[in-house]
Amino acid sequence: MPPASRQRMSPAPLPHNQLMMEETMSRYSISFQLYSSRHFLPVDPHLHYLAEVGYDAVELWLPLYENDAAEFRKKIDDVGLACSGIHMPLAGLVNDPRRFFDYAHTLGTKTLIPPYLPAAERSVQADGWRKVGEKLRIGAEAAKAEGLKVAWHNHDFEYHRLEDRSRPIDLLLEAAGPGVDFEIDIGWVTRGWADPAKELQRYADRITTIQLKDTALAGTEIDDGWTPTGDGIIDWKSLYPLFEHTRADVLVVEHDNPTDWKVLAKRSIDYIRSLIG
Repeated sequence: MPPASRQRMSPAPLPHNQLMMEETMSRYSISFQLYSSRHFLPVDPHLHYLAEVGYDAVELWLPLYENDAAEFRKKIDDVGLACSGIHMPLAGLVNDPRRFFDYAHTLGTKTLIPPYLPAAERSVQADGWRKVGEKLRIGAEAAKAEGLKVAWHNHDFEYHRLEDRSRPIDLLLEAAGPGVDFEIDIGWVTRGWADPAKELQRYADRITTIQLKDTALAGTEIDDGWTPTGDGIIDWKSLYPLFEHTRADVLVVEHDNPTDWKVLAKRSIDYIRSLIG
């Protein structure tokens, strides 16, 4: 073999579009919580639209996936979306975990997210919130054996101080232990009069998903005061550098009551893409 042919050959140059993808690739998957469009069913056109405008995944709410999880999985697969997580009741994790583990396996997600505690179940005592955390801990241990994980999702009430000045969010996460992750909802943190920057730093080692929910000024009535991401009062540019210090690899768009869910979805993802580069 001639010497020249034994020289190491340079790899073929990558196509321009692949170079662009590698240069702009982010660690984050962008997901849309389908609770946001619950008033505009059926859901099939939503999935097509979300894929079209650039979402990577959807986050699901009960009972959306309850009747036929396998069929719902096919629908999201067909449009090229993934399932980033499923919201589910805490009672389901405690009393019927097998059912929700099976849903998660069928839908192709590893993340189970109890997102809410009804007002009647919210204790005014610290021990009551520690008991919530203990339930999460037990549920997470069972989920781990299935290759799944549990993450708590906050609202504003977890930031309202109890009589002893403790905060429910701290009590429940401490009792839950490091085996329970945290899906932090920045909009609800803000409405709970807490500082999102401090919360991102405080729970950086627990946060695996960040909801970029935005809110208008207090007292705004239209759309219950929620806005597309980037249109509200939250300073995302100052918060974004803190994201990389968390464990989060999923960013979620959510809005509790949009007038136009398509406007919400498009404006939000356009802003997030500009934010994360």
